Amino acid sequence: INLTPVAINEGRALADTVFGNKSRTMSYENIPTAIFTTPEAATVGMTEAEAREKYGDAVKVYRSRFRGMYYTLPGKDEKTMMKLVVDQNTDKVVGAHMVGSSAAEIIQGVAIAVKMGATKANFDATVGIHPSSAEEFVTMR
Repeated sequence: INLTPVAINEGRALADTVFGNKSRTMSYENIPTAIFTTPEAATVGMTEAEAREKYGDAVKVYRSRFRGMYYTLPGKDEKTMMKLVVDQNTDKVVGAHMVGSSAAEIIQGVAIAVKMGATKANFDATVGIHPSSAEEFVTMR
């Protein structure tokens, strides 16, 4: 994966292994990525198609499309779209995707949860920050 943070992590893993006396390998699972366009797009984990290929019909997808408060108050029409992809057999969130303002910043936090194996129930039990676009990831039902 040709991303600067991946290369940095690979270098650190090599340095730790060779010079730090602690063998470490680089994990390539659930690496978040973003496209810094207007609006931003960011993703972590599996796409819906990848999840369906791996888990078949045991995939539940949660979607949300809304206009954030930042754009609602001044009357702008910019929308935000979010998607959570869940393996219903384990309830694990296996993918998260967002298009909208601050998508990269928001997905970075979600990536930690996905990497740690968070479940949809974990997301549901999390209190969101209101009003924020990020809270949508913990209020999707």
